Amino acid sequence: MEYHQISDEQLVKQYVQGDESALELLIRRHQQRVFGAIYMFVRDRYVAEDLFQDTFMKAIRKLKTGAYQEEGKFLPWLLRIAHNRCIDYYRKTRRTPAIVTADGYDVFELLNLKGPAADRDLMISQSQRAVRQLVERLPAEQREVVILRIWGELSFKEIAKLTGVSINTALGRMRYALINLRKMKKQLKLSL
Repeated sequence: MEYHQISDEQLVKQYVQGDESALELLIRRHQQRVFGAIYMFVRDRYVAEDLFQDTFMKAIRKLKTGAYQEEGKFLPWLLRIAHNRCIDYYRKTRRTPAIVTADGYDVFELLNLKGPAADRDLMISQSQRAVRQLVERLPAEQREVVILRIWGELSFKEIAKLTGVSINTALGRMRYALINLRKMKKQLKLSL
């Protein structure tokens, strides 16, 4: 069976049964998304690397002790651990979370957008930069939901659970985020 055909759940079972290579595949499969999500919150590569390692160490401990319950997808569970690690970090340092600066790590490059020509790639890159700048202007709660939904590809149920709010609150935050993004786009006269 090829690597991409093995489900996360199968890899988790194999790891729990002693197959260390299954864990390596899980890490490789999800490292960009988990690291990207952490980096968006902390905006510091070194801190993000530490929190990334902490996230996987905690996940490994939970897997080894049998604390992982198959409630759905592995990635949302992993992102929830990463999110909690970021919150713990901010509690310790008493900093307010912010997401990506204009000169920071470009999370949208991880979306694997492919264009047939260089000019199309340039337009996509400029659009991504403009969207990122608009998302940065959103209130923190709205920004978080937009990133988890669009970049993290999480369902609203998963977002609600991860952020500790109701599904209706998560939906409402997304709705207001979209309204705010449209207003900003119109005010700045952007054509995206």
